[in-house]
Amino acid sequence: MKIPLVDLYAQYQLIKPEIDEAIESVIKKSSFIRGEYVQEFEKGFSELLGVKHCISCGNGTDALYIAMKMMGIGPGDEIITTSHSWIATSETISQTGAKVVFVDTERDTFTIDVNQIEPKINSRTKAIIPVHLYGHPAEMEPIMEIAKKYGLKVIEDCAQAHLAEYMGTKVGGIGDIATYSFYPGKNLGAYGDAGAIVTNDATLAEKCRKFANHGALIKHEHHMEGINSRLDGLQAAILNVKLKYLEEWTAQRIKWANMYDQLLHDIDGIQIPGKKEGCRHVYHLYVIRTRKRDALKEYLADHGIGTTIQYPTALPFLPAYKYLEHSPKDFEVSFDHQDTILSIPLYPELDEQKVQYVASHMKQFYYLNGAKG
Repeated sequence: MKIPLVDLYAQYQLIKPEIDEAIESVIKKSSFIRGEYVQEFEKGFSELLGVKHCISCGNGTDALYIAMKMMGIGPGDEIITTSHSWIATSETISQTGAKVVFVDTERDTFTIDVNQIEPKINSRTKAIIPVHLYGHPAEMEPIMEIAKKYGLKVIEDCAQAHLAEYMGTKVGGIGDIATYSFYPGKNLGAYGDAGAIVTNDATLAEKCRKFANHGALIKHEHHMEGINSRLDGLQAAILNVKLKYLEEWTAQRIKWANMYDQLLHDIDGIQIPGKKEGCRHVYHLYVIRTRKRDALKEYLADHGIGTTIQYPTALPFLPAYKYLEHSPKDFEVSFDHQDTILSIPLYPELDEQKVQYVASHMKQFYYLNGAKG
């Protein structure tokens, strides 16, 4: 049996007639840039999240950059974010001219350690960017309290957390503004790059919408300089089809994650993903921790099971941030994750047989190799 880490074609096969019809409709109407399909998606996505405004854009990286720029972040500012994420979170901070300030993560949930935020705050700190990594919400209540105490903005990075919830509220509607990615492999994925910004602030929403479209809401009326970052009609039409299945797919992800939990929790040598009370983890990835990570990865590959390491190098230790001169003791948890984390197959189209196949081979590996080492 072969089980890939993710199977995008399997999802397409389930909704093929609707996807094909949507694509053909866009082509027939030549509604490639902006237009009705984009408007439909922005309306549908904002309603699903319970926020007032959705501004679609070219990708999740642009969404972060646009959000920060329109919040006035720039040279001289410092932005606090997690040490364990995709580089888009931190590189967009640098692209605004601000300085990125990393904070270590929690060991079990992989989200920012809120207890380490305040010591990093100074007079130049402008915002906090919590990342709801792998689909687990960051601890938003204490983050919002810290932000209020110091007069900081909060930008939620929800790239991996579509429909995740914190204390009954969907992420994306808790901070001042939030960003999403619809990269093909995401829980809600397009067939190319796509992203969005959401906020309840009408003034901020208008600024973002202008900036993403060359500084204009109406063609040729440029009230500012902006960039070209627009969701195209084809991607919007595809996302419109998928949007109505998102809750169902999310429930399936949670079902398979819970099954993994039951099958793997008692294996000595594996730590299953943590989940905090009051949080809805939507499992963009199912990430285990093990000291025998590399050997397990190879063993699973030999048995047709796809895995990946996200991320093999914590942000502070990437060559791009060598100039910050961080050491392992500055981010002990993230540094340790580099050698222990492993993502195993998790997507809605799995079934019980496949989940059991993955789990049984993981158990067999530890039976043959022992737990420790």
